[in-house]
Amino acid sequence: MIRWFRNRRRRLLLQKPFPPEWQATLEEVDFFRLLNSEEQSQLQRDVRVFVAEKHWEGVHGIELTDAMQVRIAAFACRLILGLGIDCYNRTMSILVYPDAYAVPEQLAIRGGGVIEGRSQRLGENWYRGPILLSWPDVLAAGRDGARTSNLVYHEFAHELDTLNGRNVDGTPVLDSPELARRWGPVMSRAYQRLCADCRFGRPTLLDCYGAKDRGEFFAVATEVFFQQPVRMQRREPDLYEVLSAYYRQDPAARVLHRTDV
Repeated sequence: MIRWFRNRRRRLLLQKPFPPEWQATLEEVDFFRLLNSEEQSQLQRDVRVFVAEKHWEGVHGIELTDAMQVRIAAFACRLILGLGIDCYNRTMSILVYPDAYAVPEQLAIRGGGVIEGRSQRLGENWYRGPILLSWPDVLAAGRDGARTSNLVYHEFAHELDTLNGRNVDGTPVLDSPELARRWGPVMSRAYQRLCADCRFGRPTLLDCYGAKDRGEFFAVATEVFFQQPVRMQRREPDLYEVLSAYYRQDPAARVLHRTDV
């Protein structure tokens, strides 16, 4: 019954024309022009649903605009173009901060002591809870020549990671037996390689934050897969292949096709 009401609400929502000012925001994001017309239409539909169904809140005085919500939604929905908007049904709230924010932290020391402190964060994903984002870091991504990192991709990759019913462990729901067979070995080799390269100070394609654990590795790999797909395909072909199979997208082909035009 809940699904019936949700689908009915979505049908009514999508009968309305896509707002021109929203379209202008989509066209400011660099990846939008890489999509074909069918993918652009799908992204528009997903953005409409995403913006409407989530609770949005500005924190510490930041005032959220439609353009800010559309930009965040565009990045989030790019990940699930091949997976479907229902992947985000459990994503209820998105909190946007005006900058990096501090959170309380405890550090255990020898002898059983604990040091109280605060750490600066750009974003967080709470299991079955809100997603927190620093607006300047959202804004920094999606421009021509953008850095490899993308905060929205990172946090929403964590969201997809948890759909297997477990906490963030680097393995999302894999609906193909062949992909499930290949996923573990490929991801493990790439993760161990990143850990070794970071340990010895060798240059890496993926940010060394991905060496923290396998959940962070999946999120960091997702960022590079969408931000620098051609470089990943050339330097980490096996990793690119399993991510392409999972996301059901080939962003490197989009970039190369546009280059050839």
